[in-house]
Amino acid sequence: MKLEFKNTNNLYKTVKDVLKKHFLISDRLILKLKRNQKILVNKKIASPHTFLNLNDEIIADISFNEKSENIVPIKMDLNIIFEDATMLIVNKSPNLPVHPSMAHFSDSLSNGIQYYFMQNHIKTKIRPVNRLDKDTSGLVIFAKNEYVQENLSRQMQHHTFEKSYQAILTGNLSQKTGIINAPISRKENSIIEREISPNGQKAITHFELIQNFENYCLVEFNLETGRTHQIRVHSKYIGHSILGDTLYGSASKLISRQALHAYKIVFFHPLTKQKMQFETSLPNDMLCLL
Repeated sequence: MKLEFKNTNNLYKTVKDVLKKHFLISDRLILKLKRNQKILVNKKIASPHTFLNLNDEIIADISFNEKSENIVPIKMDLNIIFEDATMLIVNKSPNLPVHPSMAHFSDSLSNGIQYYFMQNHIKTKIRPVNRLDKDTSGLVIFAKNEYVQENLSRQMQHHTFEKSYQAILTGNLSQKTGIINAPISRKENSIIEREISPNGQKAITHFELIQNFENYCLVEFNLETGRTHQIRVHSKYIGHSILGDTLYGSASKLISRQALHAYKIVFFHPLTKQKMQFETSLPNDMLCLL
């Protein structure tokens, strides 16, 4: 995969100017491109410090043969929503962690992606761009190279990457729409649990009531920030924990996990700059409650 630029207006003095200012490539990746001789000017290997002339043609080859050696490939039924040369988007099932761990060494989504990549001769590392809790279902993007991962992560930081969730909350909401602005920090003496704290990181969640039912309600959430467990913590904060959330609420006979689904993502394609939007319907364990 190659990034190409022609210096027609003589806007940039050096190759590094093009890589950093036009393509927004990080210093780390620029160094990697240099070390692997992946930078060309007029089809000749060049350095980031090479000076440019009018109409010089710059190519940065951002494809590398890589692998995640610590991730065991395991055959898995993947619900692939979209794939091209830059990324893979999967609709993750509930009760499936994104990353391997000591407790889930060979039954994470990354294990399934590793097997899929190997079967399809895709020689790249496992790079999830967005992360979901094990019991949260929905859309997860895997970047196929470092440049794409950087680009999408930057969109998240600049709030041009939109993530929307649907959740079933306990009780009924009286407010149709609202904004929860409450800082979140790690709970003292816990490596997992978060809490609302004046000393926490800024956290803003927008919500819209879709429908109230007898003892619970369906709500859409849009994140302005991306803190760990943000929707779960903010739902507890307003007195309506997510149904089945045993960490921030209580277990439910209606569902065996927190009823939270990442159903929509909107972003700009890292290469084409086209606006992309993907949606998935609620999984069966949530849908049967509505």
